[in-house]
Amino acid sequence: MVQATVFLLVLSLALGAHSLSPKKCNLIGHWVNDLGSTMTISAVNGDGVFSGSYLTAVSATTNEIKVSPLQGSLQHKNRKGQPTFGFTVNWTFSDSITVFTGQCFVDKDGKETLRTMWLLRSYVDDIENDWKATMVGTNIFTRVQSQRE
Repeated sequence: MVQATVFLLVLSLALGAHSLSPKKCNLIGHWVNDLGSTMTISAVNGDGVFSGSYLTAVSATTNEIKVSPLQGSLQHKNRKGQPTFGFTVNWTFSDSITVFTGQCFVDKDGKETLRTMWLLRSYVDDIENDWKATMVGTNIFTRVQSQRE
């Protein structure tokens, strides 16, 4: 009887420990940042390469804002499930490009957050205007929850 009780105790601890393991961040899905821009990452391959689309909510151009493609890479060697990553957005509606770098964090409640820093390079006509061609900033992305979740 004691052996059966010990066995059941060990089994329940082992099964319970699985539920205590930290959730791994998954970049695939829909994200929104603190400015209202949206991003979709559609797939991450075995090498950590991913693609998707980005729709900015802010722009200095007077052109119509359009969805733009993104290409990136994930440092998937991180075994703790909170990987670093980088991606480039090639804006389809302007002569500019933005690179993002960041890390995905999972809090104690399992909520995923992408903390990023970006550089936006705009086209300028000549080198004398180079000084004003690059902007830098940060964004925080949170996962857009679907109606099913």
